[in-house]
Amino acid sequence: MKSPADPRCDPGFELVDVLDADGNVIGTATRREMRERSLPHRCCYVLVFNTRGELFIHLRTSTKDVHPSHWDVTVGGVLAAGEDWPDGTRREIREELGIDAQAEKVFPFHYTDANSEVFAWVYCLTHDGPFTLQSEEIVRGEFAPIEAIWERAKKERFCPDGLAVLRTYQVISSP
Repeated sequence: MKSPADPRCDPGFELVDVLDADGNVIGTATRREMRERSLPHRCCYVLVFNTRGELFIHLRTSTKDVHPSHWDVTVGGVLAAGEDWPDGTRREIREELGIDAQAEKVFPFHYTDANSEVFAWVYCLTHDGPFTLQSEEIVRGEFAPIEAIWERAKKERFCPDGLAVLRTYQVISSP
């Protein structure tokens, strides 16, 4: 059994796929190395709506390696080395929300900022909860109308990649 002091329990030691400029796998690195060197990697984003059309948002813990203590409009995360999109997405949903659900694949997404380059797929899921939130990553969560989220984002810190996902989703979903 692994103890919390065991480095194998540290997510920084997880292996992730490293990608080239076209999104092709060219190798692997630890998650820590990927973050330190800003290596391109794979990720999934899941927009979770309730049956009223509100979006689930959550406050990230202060210990997250990227955007700590920020609100996020998506669940999801980095895929493990060799993990396929559907399995990785389902794993992330299970880990973060405590539910076993299949999300719908909606669109590919590429995001780059000063610290990260992500090749991703965006998924959508409709679920009213309740959720069992992963305490290592999520402080609390709630459903909110999309318009209210944009207003809050003017005053509160939100993950910029998640907001970019939501903006793209709104553009491709509008009639």
